[in-house]
This record gives sequence, structure tokens and C-alpha cells, in this order.
Amino acid sequence: MIPPIADRFVAGESPAEAIQHAQAVNQRGVSVILNLLGEHYHERGPADEDAEAYIRLLEDIETADVDACVSVKPSQVGLNVGVHVFRENMERITEQAARRDVFVWIDMEDHTTTDATIDTYEQLAYRYEGGVGLAIQANLKRTEDDLERLADVPGKIRLVKGAYDEPAEIAYKRKEEVNRVYREYMEFMFEEFDDGAVAIGSHDPQMIEFAKQLYDEYGTDFEFQMLMGVRTDEQYDLAREYEMWQYVPYGGKWFSYFYRRAMERKENLLFAVRAVLGR
Repeated sequence: MIPPIADRFVAGESPAEAIQHAQAVNQRGVSVILNLLGEHYHERGPADEDAEAYIRLLEDIETADVDACVSVKPSQVGLNVGVHVFRENMERITEQAARRDVFVWIDMEDHTTTDATIDTYEQLAYRYEGGVGLAIQANLKRTEDDLERLADVPGKIRLVKGAYDEPAEIAYKRKEEVNRVYREYMEFMFEEFDDGAVAIGSHDPQMIEFAKQLYDEYGTDFEFQMLMGVRTDEQYDLAREYEMWQYVPYGGKWFSYFYRRAMERKENLLFAVRAVLGR
């Protein structure tokens, strides 16, 4: 059982708990992106097992009739084993999702995985007529070219700032630089992407306000995406006017994920300390 200190950021260890959380936030107008925790497998067995777990989760989503989709990490379903394993498992997941009318997101990991991840996304997006989305990281210097390549692909792009500590020769390191290019990429997406193909993955109030301005200017339908446990009240407020999705992790591998969330921002760390002290 996940202790109270972590359940702000993780929906539970079981699919049933994740579905229950989805049902609760759906009532507040927020849709849910479910992510089974797990990554960096170097053997095929665990990768295939998690792919099967996602297929069962898709069945649960359909049965429960919740407003939810799934998001998968490439290294979780075999990319570190081999590109062919990753593609085979993503194909299986996406095929089952298409049968159940459930959307599939592919998360982006460090820069060494970018080419294989984009290539796989592009193939699946065409094959399944836009039922797939991809996270793209603004801090990578290649992202301008990647967005131009992906603008006409029939899927969705989730623009995030980027959480990996990448080398300076391939990534913007200063916060000001990342914020600048994030704004530029947002504007490009609102101008060049089709309705419904733009997802803004950010908790930054300035970026959220800029997205609203771009929507007023270009009229491109889009969605906001935020993590479970971060600025929850803001998520509910945004859901009154915009499409709002909450990224919801679950599963037994919750500790490392919780630790990263707690250390990311001062208010998250303070929350964890207060929980330990019982305040």
C-alpha cells in the first residue's frame, strides 16, 4: 500500500486504484492519462509483461467507461532491449487501444532515445489515424526541426520543457533559454498544427497564460496537461474553460517517482516534510 506521504503524486499500486482516481477527477471535469510506473528494462521479459499490463489497463478503461488514456515510456516496453522490441510492444498496445477507442501517448526519455521514439510514433500515428501522441522536449536544440517534421503527422504533440540533464552541446541549459524556446515552439504549434493536435505540458503559470493568449489569437483547439499532485486546484479551475488532462502514475514502482516529484519543487518537498511530521 502506498503511504499517505506519496499518495498525492501516485494513484495507487493497482489498476483498480488508478481507475478509481480517474473516476474521481472526471467528476471535476479533468481527464486522465494513466501511466504504469516502470522504465529502463534491459531484458525482454519485464518489457513484455508491462506491455501486457497496459493491454489489460485498456480493457479496464473501456469497462469502467472513464475519460482516460494511457502513456508509455519507451524503455519500459523494450527500447533498451532493442528497437524492434519497443516497436512490437507499442504496436500491440496501440492496436488494442484503437479497438477500444482509447488514445495512447508515448513519453520521451533522454536524447539517446529520441530518433527511435519519433520514428515509431510517426509510423503508428499514420497506421492508426492519429490515435497516438508524442512528448517533445523544448530544451533539446533539435526540437525546432522535429516539430517542423511532425506538424503534418496525424497525431498529437505534448510540448514539455524537458526533465533530463542533457549535454550542453545538444540542449539549452539555462532556464531563460528554455522558457524562450518553449514560447517559440508553442506559437509555432498553435499556428501550424491542426485543431486538437497541441498539448501544453507545463505547470508554469506564465506558459499557461501564454497558451491562453495563443488560443485567443489562432483559435487552435488544444489541451493542458499537468501531473497528479501538482497545482491541483489550478487544474480544476482550468477544466472549467479548457480541456484539462492529469498525468496519473500508478504501480508498485512508486518510490523513485515520488522521490523525484518531492525534490523537484520546494512546495512538493514541504508537503512531504509536513506529511512525515503529521502536520
